[in-house]
Amino acid sequence: MANKPHAIEWVEKAYHDLDSAKILYEAGHFTDTIGYILHQSIEKLYKSCLAYENVAIVKTHNLVELNELVGEWMELEDAEIHLLAIATTYHTKQRYPSPHKRLPPREEIKEILDLNIQIFTSICQKLGIEAGTFGV
Repeated sequence: MANKPHAIEWVEKAYHDLDSAKILYEAGHFTDTIGYILHQSIEKLYKSCLAYENVAIVKTHNLVELNELVGEWMELEDAEIHLLAIATTYHTKQRYPSPHKRLPPREEIKEILDLNIQIFTSICQKLGIEAGTFGV
């Protein structure tokens, strides 16, 4: 049985991250911070699908793996899956200092921001939620 209220809770939290990332991007903020927040948003969106299906929420931050788990919810092109792999590194590699760390390029962040908006819109449609409910 579907659990739409639980899924909506996840989507709402994902929207908070997405909207924060948009604001920071427009302000020209640090791209590593924006990337981390975008990762969090996409992760929560995928986990909203699991919540809807009443499937145990897996403890992973790997966006490619989560995409595979919710395959029927979201069909992405290979280039988009590659962006998910990049976004996964924002959680696993960009969070902490390292001697040769680089900030993600703004163009890369913009691509992942656009993908995040696409995933958000698609999941809202599949859940029967107006994206505007959250301000999109």
